[in-house]
Amino acid sequence: MRCPVCGHLESKVVDSRPMDDGSKIRRRRECLACGKRFTTYEAIETTPMMVKKKDGSLEAFDSNKLLNSMLRACEKRQVSLSQIENAARQIESRLQNTMEREILSSTIGELAMEKLKGIDEAAYVRFASVYRQFQDINSFMDELKKLLEK
Repeated sequence: MRCPVCGHLESKVVDSRPMDDGSKIRRRRECLACGKRFTTYEAIETTPMMVKKKDGSLEAFDSNKLLNSMLRACEKRQVSLSQIENAARQIESRLQNTMEREILSSTIGELAMEKLKGIDEAAYVRFASVYRQFQDINSFMDELKKLLEK
């Protein structure tokens, strides 16, 4: 790491501390040439994910959009905010681990439904009714029957 005072390329780490739930590390460094101390921050570099929507358009993945849609499905249910946040984080992590740059919106929707099914069945049905755009009561009942069979 280049010293911001003298420009020397070698320094030693004096102290390291995790930040932001361990996603970043704050390091205090000391220049081996001039002895001045400075702080650096280290974070994992992630590739930006793009969501390919049903109409073929692309937009940047927005974790808040996923979280808000799951929150809406869980409104007035006995589901804690931490459960929903944890599920959304797990979905985002799973998507990041695929290393694909373009993710189909349908993939995100299916993962969200899978998580909601394990958290609260009513929230799952709410999410599915919007996501799958049930056209009539029969398609809605078919989904409920599938849920009851399992």
